[in-house]
Amino acid sequence: MKPRFNLWRAIVPALIGWVGAIGYWIAVGPEEVPDARADVAIVLGAAVNGEEPSPVFRERIAHGIALYKDGRVQKLLFTGARAEREVIAESEAGLRMALAAGVPGEDILTENESVTTMHNLVEAQLVMRDAGAETALIVSDPLHMRRAMEMAEALGLDAEASATPTSRYQSLSTQAPFLLREIYFMHRFWLFGE
Repeated sequence: MKPRFNLWRAIVPALIGWVGAIGYWIAVGPEEVPDARADVAIVLGAAVNGEEPSPVFRERIAHGIALYKDGRVQKLLFTGARAEREVIAESEAGLRMALAAGVPGEDILTENESVTTMHNLVEAQLVMRDAGAETALIVSDPLHMRRAMEMAEALGLDAEASATPTSRYQSLSTQAPFLLREIYFMHRFWLFGE
């Protein structure tokens, strides 16, 4: 008697292998060009607590400011709308922090319409066009960079990755949920383009 083929015994290991491979690819992140320069740093939005950027967003903003002060970008471009529970738009929080750090107002661009990563990049691309900017460094957390760069490429943005050197996602207990979330949203992007 022939053993019955069990479809689940074939599918489950394949799915685990696929998710593991995608997770590793995301965790390694896109290659970064050391000392890359661009017209703007696109700082991807994140939550705001009251009128202050969340710890995650604060790290992104600080990295964008560092890129500007190091002369690697000519302007900062902050993205993100105001969520229902937020007092100000994410981009406004970025603007305020950059001004407080001594970045001149004329070197700060904002958009306050976007609510997702893809929307951040679409709106940033429009702001860049209006400002005559052609190249960008995209700033976000290391685990978010792979998806952000895949989206930037799909939009035809001339961009390089610039992940924050510091992150609130340091421990396994904070990194694991963020990575699982990124695996899910990467597949969502591949399937639905969002």
